[in-house]
Amino acid sequence: MITKNTIDAVFETARVEEVIGDFVQLKRSGTNLKGLSPFTQEKSPSFMVSPVKQIWKDFSSGKGGNAVAFLMEHEHFSYPEAIRYLAKKYNIEIEETEQSDAEKEQANEKESMYLVSEFAQKYFHNTMLTTDEGQSIGYSYFKERGFTGDTIKKFGLGYSPEVWDAFTKEALGKGYKLEYLEKTGLTIPREDGRHVDRFRGRVMFPIQSMSGRVLGFGGRILGNDKKVAKYLNSPESDIYHKSKVLYGIYHAKQAIAKQDNCYLVEGYTDVIQMHQAGIENVVASSGTALTPDQIRLINRLTKNITVLFDGDAAGLRASIRGIDLILEEGMNVKVCTFPEGEDPDSFAKKSTHEELEAYLKYNAKDFIQFKASLLVDEAKNDPVKKAGLIRDMVTSIAKIPDLIQRQVYIQETAHIMDISEQVLVSTLAQLVQKDIADAGKRLKEEQKAKALQPVETAEQPREKIDIMDLLERKIIEILLLYGNTEQEFEDIYIKYDEFGKEYEETERKTCKVYERIYLNLQEDEIEFTNPVFKQLYAYIINYYLENNELPVDTFINTLPPELQSIAADIYMQDEKYHLHEWEEKKQIPVKDKLMSVANYTGEHIADLRWLLLGKLIQDLKMQVSPEADNMEILTAVKDYNMLINYLSRKLSRIRSSFY
Repeated sequence: MITKNTIDAVFETARVEEVIGDFVQLKRSGTNLKGLSPFTQEKSPSFMVSPVKQIWKDFSSGKGGNAVAFLMEHEHFSYPEAIRYLAKKYNIEIEETEQSDAEKEQANEKESMYLVSEFAQKYFHNTMLTTDEGQSIGYSYFKERGFTGDTIKKFGLGYSPEVWDAFTKEALGKGYKLEYLEKTGLTIPREDGRHVDRFRGRVMFPIQSMSGRVLGFGGRILGNDKKVAKYLNSPESDIYHKSKVLYGIYHAKQAIAKQDNCYLVEGYTDVIQMHQAGIENVVASSGTALTPDQIRLINRLTKNITVLFDGDAAGLRASIRGIDLILEEGMNVKVCTFPEGEDPDSFAKKSTHEELEAYLKYNAKDFIQFKASLLVDEAKNDPVKKAGLIRDMVTSIAKIPDLIQRQVYIQETAHIMDISEQVLVSTLAQLVQKDIADAGKRLKEEQKAKALQPVETAEQPREKIDIMDLLERKIIEILLLYGNTEQEFEDIYIKYDEFGKEYEETERKTCKVYERIYLNLQEDEIEFTNPVFKQLYAYIINYYLENNELPVDTFINTLPPELQSIAADIYMQDEKYHLHEWEEKKQIPVKDKLMSVANYTGEHIADLRWLLLGKLIQDLKMQVSPEADNMEILTAVKDYNMLINYLSRKLSRIRSSFY
């Protein structure tokens, strides 16, 4: 178990903007940072990070919290895993107490699979470096490819020996369970009861997540046996989904965000050789056709992709579909081809960093120029082929969500292909209209299918808004945002003169907002009805009472993980309007609550007290019995009714001055 000293050191050192910046491209927005949500598919940023308060909020998914909460949500880490990740990132030594057998058994299935995969990576790497077979076959292969020792270590490359069950025996001997060896696909059960290694006699490429965890492997055979697949990948599992993974993303993420561009290649060695040549913002699609999930992974870091192809024309045509997918995600795409007979691996190997950088810069074309240059020679003297090429280019343009970009590309296509812009606009309109019609047809079919399904009730009840929940949430928000500010509060007391005539007496008192809320709710012995808000309120008030202040970044780290997200959600909700720049773009002024925070606070306290007192009166009335002496209950009801009348008058006064 990780000690409290280590956890405290992690929280003191980790910066939420640096941690999230490894996964999401963030841009300055006032005192905060914003970016695209890493949890949903969106085109406009709704993800906010507060460096001052050290918390984040994703308005599109509702998630939020501190740096640890982000890692738990985004990388599906457990709490200890997130702490370990941050400790490694910030070079903090981890102190641990010995775990009991029961605690070890509580590790979940995914974590066990991760541990098995990480052991396998170390095993393959060490086998390559320390055994005669590994050095003579595996290490020699990588050195022949031109990889240095540092590069081999950086990418964790390895070798699996040409033995039926060498890895399986080693793993079982180290205490790893056969169940997880099979679930990760590293071990294959046979019908005769034996268990054999999936990878044998292959050089190994570990495939890592964006956070660096080993998800699976790619293994390349070195012989010429045509009956055996040249490359063999780990099968799909609970931790490895090849359509959602990009090879090299862990080593490339920071460079992608910094360069605001991602180079996309096809193979493992392409990525490694480019890295060694100093071009680190490069990833590969891990032996699969490019998928929307892989594109969205890049989209979290940059809007710009440059696809790198070798000079094989047939391969280029097959890759056009991938470019259309990139365009559909609203990203900017360029294409760079290498000379015939060259690929990113071979070209990078024989080029200096400066030469490679210059080549990529001056040979990258936008996708319109690429498509034209790819097929125009074939279509030059064939009107039918030329018409097909033009339609193909317009079809790609139709994938682009942004209208201005569409228009710019239409103009460029008209110029390149020497055709009327109006004809292209008309063709584009037809394609877009067809897409809309197809989408409408699909929607009707879905609605028709739903209509044919049996309906349990004719009308679904509307979800009721819980006013009490809203008020309790507002009280929490006020405590987080303004609890430490001093305000002048006004109290109005009903008094009677010597003739019994009622009059009001006003008293003004300056105190902190949290003191006002605490004393007012204590006065009526009010407790929150929502158990989560009740627990959060108790944490907040106790922190204020002990420290007389509440720095949000420090306070949120003291909360249990299940409350951190809720606290961050409430706190960052106030930033939502600034995120979307209401004042600048929509000319809608955002009200500064701090200018009227006393009235704002007083209104919500009075509303909460009024509702809770009403509920209390109803509960008391239910206790009245014809057979009992109800005088005490009736007196309490009378007193509470008087208090409600007072609160009603107070609310009317507060609202008239507040609004």
